[in-house]
Amino acid sequence: MCLRHRDRPLLVLAVLCALLGTAVPAAMASDGPVIGTGAEVARLFEDAAKATAKYEQGRHAADAQRTAAARLQGQLALQRNELTTIHDAIGGVARAQYRTGGPLAVTAQLLFADNPEELMRGQRLAWQAETAVNQLLGRARQAERRLAVTEGNARTARRELEVRQAQLATIKQGINSKLEEAQWELQGEADRSVAAGKCAGVVRLGKRGSAPAGTAWVTPVEKYELSAGFDSAGEHWAHRHTGQDFAVDIGTPVRSVGAGRVVSVSCGGGFGIEIVVQHPGGYYSQYAHLATTTVDQGEQVRAGQWIGQSGTTGNSTGPHLHFEVRLTPYLGSGVDPLPWFSERGVRVE
Repeated sequence: MCLRHRDRPLLVLAVLCALLGTAVPAAMASDGPVIGTGAEVARLFEDAAKATAKYEQGRHAADAQRTAAARLQGQLALQRNELTTIHDAIGGVARAQYRTGGPLAVTAQLLFADNPEELMRGQRLAWQAETAVNQLLGRARQAERRLAVTEGNARTARRELEVRQAQLATIKQGINSKLEEAQWELQGEADRSVAAGKCAGVVRLGKRGSAPAGTAWVTPVEKYELSAGFDSAGEHWAHRHTGQDFAVDIGTPVRSVGAGRVVSVSCGGGFGIEIVVQHPGGYYSQYAHLATTTVDQGEQVRAGQWIGQSGTTGNSTGPHLHFEVRLTPYLGSGVDPLPWFSERGVRVE
């Protein structure tokens, strides 16, 4: 059987195997570019990101509505207090008029008064009081109208808030359900590929990813949580952990940490689907437990370019990316990735 040297392009391997009359090893063979579940997962990730952004926008709008509703409730309380004050004032004036008598009592007082001028002055005060009552009644009616409008606005704001929250929850739930289903379909395809010892082929995604201009090095995934670290002990490793694990969902785009050349793409073994990239300066980076690959052996890659999608193939207890920095393409030559990144100005935390 023709053995593959991991540091040679697949084309060279195929030529050598043809000359020797043997086939390319199944575990290394590729069926060529495919468009399937991996691309669908990538699209759903984009949809989920857009939905999340829309959800956040809606959440901010809902918060604004909630603040507006609270402000309206405050205005309602003030207007109710104002209305109560007006009604109290009207009641006070009415009681005073009742004690002094109405228009007939005033006429009788004029007929029998010893000092009509003094009585008229008192009557003018009564008329002023009556004018004040009318003004208070007018203010009361205005306050009641404002109160009704404010209450209506508050009810409308609350209804809009409830409808918006329900719509956002439905959108988010729908996309998350589709994404989860597609993720596990992708993982199932990857598991079957590994079990057969045959790579399913390169998945060409619509977007390829790239690092910002002037950026030489990046983390292998954009958003993550760190899990098992370099040289840590664990029951799943024969000796010590040889890399740094990044906890991410199935199908998360995995990117090359720097410019370089893909020296191997393989499926099977403890690392499942894995990629090794050679970088200038003598270092290699390894990306393991993948669900798909988006590059093939021999390809040149840029810093930040998507080279695969994360999964949980091989000896893996859950979705994550196993990442290594090596001095050679082979297992056993790894160095601690975190200080290596730090020396290159990349924060990993």
